[in-house]
Amino acid sequence: MKKQFIKVFLLVLVIFSSFSFRIVGQNSVAGAVSTAIKGGNSKDLAKYFYSSIDLTVPGNEGTFSKSQAELIVKDFFTKNPPKSFVINHQGTSGDGSQFSIGTYTSSSISYRTYFLIKKFSDTYYIQQIQFEQQ
Repeated sequence: MKKQFIKVFLLVLVIFSSFSFRIVGQNSVAGAVSTAIKGGNSKDLAKYFYSSIDLTVPGNEGTFSKSQAELIVKDFFTKNPPKSFVINHQGTSGDGSQFSIGTYTSSSISYRTYFLIKKFSDTYYIQQIQFEQQ
């Protein structure tokens, strides 16, 4: 049921997106997030986590504190070292949130990767990130 909700949510985001970055702050955060994922660097990625974050990785799903999420992502990257990461789709919703959908590939497994960046108190943070095996 949750996966269906996520698919519908993503479809709505895609429909209402302009597929371009309109805000420089978001663009720089999205680029830094992509670089951190590509390098399997949980510490750099966690710099952009909000104080609590919705996180999905194989075997772990929920809302976690920034520090808990960093440890979970570190474990994921350790078990699945990056071979490549490519952004396939990105866009901006009507409320100014920006999303990116990509493919994270380790040595033998590919993961559909999704992250959502929102503005909180004039700073952009990752509110949600998902790694789901394809």
